[in-house]
Amino acid sequence: MTFQRLRALSDPAHLPALRPEYLHRQPALGLGALDPPPRVLLLYGSLRERSYSRLAVEEAARLLQLFGCEARIFDPGDLPLPDQVAGDDHPAVHELREHALWSEAQVWCSPERHGQITGVMKAQIDHLPLAYKGLRPTQGRALAVMQVCAGSQSFNSVNTLRILGRWMRMFTIPNQSSIAKAYEEFDEAGRMKPSSYYDRIVDVMEELVRFTALLRPHAEQLVDRYSERKERDQPVATPVEAAGLATSGSTGEP
Repeated sequence: MTFQRLRALSDPAHLPALRPEYLHRQPALGLGALDPPPRVLLLYGSLRERSYSRLAVEEAARLLQLFGCEARIFDPGDLPLPDQVAGDDHPAVHELREHALWSEAQVWCSPERHGQITGVMKAQIDHLPLAYKGLRPTQGRALAVMQVCAGSQSFNSVNTLRILGRWMRMFTIPNQSSIAKAYEEFDEAGRMKPSSYYDRIVDVMEELVRFTALLRPHAEQLVDRYSERKERDQPVATPVEAAGLATSGSTGEP
């Protein structure tokens, strides 16, 4: 399909807030294969022209590309509300799901509004079913959570995103980012100023790459479930293994 809702990343190699002498350009070196490049989908939660959650995600995407990842930023501008369109048959919904299936890891960044994530953010997550065309758009993927705050630093949104990530059967990494008074942290060009908040985004993206490399060869096995194999009528035991199970279950008594 032709993708029409990916945001172009301006100045992808320009990182004015970064001190490169302290950076691991290959943060996952030795932890797992990085070829092909890890695939990361980034979602943000505001439709404002100057959306700080989008600007934060763009900074994250630049770092991910620097670390050798392929990053896609989904633009939710024309995404309908869940159940607004019969059968979710809308181009934006189809495209979002294709990007999720493509991804090996995701970044979710929401503003905090009334102490919670925004409806824009929740709508995107609600459009990602646990199962889709026999595949799972989120299960087994690494997840990093971030939020931007209008006032003092809060963690309500990232806490909710963690709950949602667990519900979507994702591996949410330990680190997270919460940017207080986000309107003070970006310059007129929309680039993040040097600060401890920017440094934390670098930390989170380094960690996301590491966890993605660690999970990559094991993701399918880690989410393989007895109940789902049973539901699919998909036995795993070979005749030899079945005989072994029968033997081990025997007491040996006549």
